[in-house]
Amino acid sequence: MTARRWSSVLVFVPAAALTSVFFINLCGTIFCCGCASLWSGADADCNIHRAGSRHCPWCMHGQVNSAIPWLLIVVAQAAISFWPRPMPAAMRFVLVFTAFPVAGAVLALAYGLSVDYWK
Repeated sequence: MTARRWSSVLVFVPAAALTSVFFINLCGTIFCCGCASLWSGADADCNIHRAGSRHCPWCMHGQVNSAIPWLLIVVAQAAISFWPRPMPAAMRFVLVFTAFPVAGAVLALAYGLSVDYWK
């Protein structure tokens, strides 16, 4: 493995790990649905468990479908990490970690608007 590819891996892996650990926090923050940290109950208090309430767009279709926005965020991080053009390592690092909240917010907006969550 080349040094450049190795440095891309060293940027991508921690970013994807951070996304994996804090994805549910992003869900709870954006949708105010009750989702909490993995170590604080995760989706136990999510509004998907309450009949008659609006349901969180990321959680409402089950665990497999809720992995789709997570996967899209990680794909965006991978695209930045392994972008073939030369880029200063610090810039790549900042962009990869910034992709989590930015891509997450864009996806949340798309999901929320598609189900009229914020009516």
